[in-house]
Amino acid sequence: MSITTGVLEAIKGAIQLEIDGRAFFEHAAEATGNANGRKMFEKLARDEIEHLKVFGQLFTTIIGDEEWKKFVSEREKTKSSLIEDLKVRMKKKEKEDRTGEIEAIRIGMELERNAIDFFADAAAKTGDAKAKKIFLKISDEEKFHYDLLQAQLDSVTNSGFWIDAAEFRMDGKY
Repeated sequence: MSITTGVLEAIKGAIQLEIDGRAFFEHAAEATGNANGRKMFEKLARDEIEHLKVFGQLFTTIIGDEEWKKFVSEREKTKSSLIEDLKVRMKKKEKEDRTGEIEAIRIGMELERNAIDFFADAAAKTGDAKAKKIFLKISDEEKFHYDLLQAQLDSVTNSGFWIDAAEFRMDGKY
């Protein structure tokens, strides 16, 4: 399969987004004292891993399995300054006024919004039909994550209770 440099760079950017998202959501899960909040962040981290697998399959068809594994391994070893900054921001809020969990939700929403925009832009720019389909699919999943986080934020700030993501689906599917 032949692919343009632009699509390859978009895939690399997508991989970095998923690695960063997983790292942040894992951190948020560890830092969250509420069991339902922890489960939600753990689910989001697992979803980012699934997205990474999707990009891995596409990347592998382009450059091969070994190059893909090497790329991901290098990216995972490198600490993202963005994620480290977000962790500090969350910790600072926790120390200031005990709203670290709310800040984690807000940060998660920022990450998801950035991912939605990135994938929509990548889909619009690519001429590769397979890559476009994948970018749009992941963008839709990131929109679901954003909506889930928005519902959690509304719940936590209005009532103080976390909703359990496993109890229902927000996309209307049963």
